[in-house]
Amino acid sequence: MNIIVHTYSSPCGELTLGSYGDRLCLCDWTAGKPGDAVRSRLCRLLHAAVEPGMTDTIARASDQLNEYFARERTAFDIPLLFAGSDFQMKVWQGLMSIPYGTTVSYGRLAAMLGTPTSVRAVANANGANAISIFAPCHRVIGSDGSLTGYGGGLETKRYLLRLESNTLF
Repeated sequence: MNIIVHTYSSPCGELTLGSYGDRLCLCDWTAGKPGDAVRSRLCRLLHAAVEPGMTDTIARASDQLNEYFARERTAFDIPLLFAGSDFQMKVWQGLMSIPYGTTVSYGRLAAMLGTPTSVRAVANANGANAISIFAPCHRVIGSDGSLTGYGGGLETKRYLLRLESNTLF
């Protein structure tokens, strides 16, 4: 089985959506990528190749993203497939518990996961998230409230946070 990928154009940049079987395994920003470490990791861990196409899962994910960007959806119900270490998957599952329209610091997320001294490891796992928006890594900010690194760039992170807080327009 291969990872089927398709490009989605959002109001703040292009995303590559990928499905493996009936689960979404990829929602990754295409701009500013120095390489394709995320796809390489997915291919290695899932023992799969990438091939362009469209699946029902990608079509549903696209529809739900359209609703999200139109402020008609605050939660997603697409089955997700995370591929990473046990710790990374714990962090990515933790991202799913951050409510729409709110933010937490890396330190708070580490504490929520029961590993309060692993702030740097939590930040690294957050940065390796392959399923942006669906696993909302954009909701994690610096302890001083600053926006920190984001795969889609800080302007994209700012856009998403404003979208969710209804201050975009």
